[in-house]
Amino acid sequence: MPRTTAADAAVAHLSRTQLRLATTRQLRATGLAPSTTARRCAPAGPWQRLLPGVVLIQTGAPDPRQRLLAAVLYAVSGPAPLSGTTAVLTGEAALALYGVRGAGTHRADILVGAHRGMRDAAYVRLRRTTRWPPTLLVEGIPCVRPVRAASDFAAHEPSTERLRALLTSTVQRTSCHPEDLRAELRASHALRNPAVRTVLDDLRAGVHSIAEGQARDTLRTAGLPHPLWNPTLRTLTGAFLARPDAYWPFAGVALEVDSEEYHLGVAEYRATLRRRLRLEAHGVDVVTACPALIRDHPAVLVAALRTKLTQAPSRPRPNVIVRPYV
Repeated sequence: MPRTTAADAAVAHLSRTQLRLATTRQLRATGLAPSTTARRCAPAGPWQRLLPGVVLIQTGAPDPRQRLLAAVLYAVSGPAPLSGTTAVLTGEAALALYGVRGAGTHRADILVGAHRGMRDAAYVRLRRTTRWPPTLLVEGIPCVRPVRAASDFAAHEPSTERLRALLTSTVQRTSCHPEDLRAELRASHALRNPAVRTVLDDLRAGVHSIAEGQARDTLRTAGLPHPLWNPTLRTLTGAFLARPDAYWPFAGVALEVDSEEYHLGVAEYRATLRRRLRLEAHGVDVVTACPALIRDHPAVLVAALRTKLTQAPSRPRPNVIVRPYV
């Protein structure tokens, strides 16, 4: 069998197992001559160089997954590029692969050993570490666990709003517990950032969304009593009743933050009304607000809640059992 034909069979195997990507080292190991690789990566050729030392075995533009795997392949060292032992995806792009809402793949943060002598390239940012993490293969790409990805993201993100959005979504989407996140944030020194500490404080209190975080800021600034965030309310027989966004047990008052985006459908709107009626039927006084109202008219929300809390002693206590968020 001619040498090039055997090499092409090995290249085809690489293409199938690595999202149509290969390193130049891998291509040489198949027996493909460097001159052949160069010719195929020429402007009119069927391949293209995506990053230094990384070849895309197709003519079309890479998709997001290919760009992320290419970033890992750019940084790997050794014979097992998908093992996650020398290069692994972290940060925002890894969160995107885990389905975290709002996370993008425009940049790839890659963990490498502390003493590696490589440089950043194009959209690839190398993050050197002495704390090598456990890794997983997610959609064919070596990734850190969600809690480490979130911590590495927080360590380099200046925007408080983006921190709140992505860390909150990580806890919601990946079942990452706030205390596990706190441990990782401390290890990465991200807790030095006051914005990170604020967001983590919200998460540990039970806040589950950006709007809830804004509501918590508003209530604390106004000096209102601290509610429980996302507690579980059950009937006296133990049946699940609801999980309001905020609840004041001493007053039997609940705050529901209704997202306009969530209520685009009739079914969602009706489900919200049923939940509210169930709460009212058990004696819970419900105050409803949308994110835009909390953001643009916080005084209106504060006035409504203050009135409800003040009137609480004159009303019967709700017939509910309260289980705080843990």
